[in-house]
Amino acid sequence: MTGTMGAPSRRGILGLATGGGVLMLGLRPAAATPAGMEAAVRAFAEGAPIRPGRVTIDIPVLVENGNAVPTTVTVESPMTAADHVRTIALFNERNPLPDIVHFHLGPRSGRAKVATRIRLGDSQTITAVARMSDGSFWSATADLIVTLPACIEG
Repeated sequence: MTGTMGAPSRRGILGLATGGGVLMLGLRPAAATPAGMEAAVRAFAEGAPIRPGRVTIDIPVLVENGNAVPTTVTVESPMTAADHVRTIALFNERNPLPDIVHFHLGPRSGRAKVATRIRLGDSQTITAVARMSDGSFWSATADLIVTLPACIEG
């Protein structure tokens, strides 16, 4: 492992680097699954029923590069003190973690519309769920194809 005068040899350094690379591959985070996403959505809704509607996801159907995908979520709501959106959450089924982001809103937000850029590791379904001030939950899903995924090693 050492060459002349106690210095590490090239072969020794190469062996350590290869061993470290193999170790890193073994430590990659597990990818989320559709079942994992469903569990995360159920946990967010705390067991309450989630109805489709009132939520719109604006995201490209065909994504060329998954590193920064523009995503906008809009919820139909008057945003008054009596009727407003409390939280908008985004979930995915194939990234390392199923929770993407939670946005907290109130009646002073003006509009129930949020925008962000997300990383996507593969073609998948994105789900947005809105928690309303009356305790109801509304949702929408979007299926998309990613040609060059993010969130992958190598």
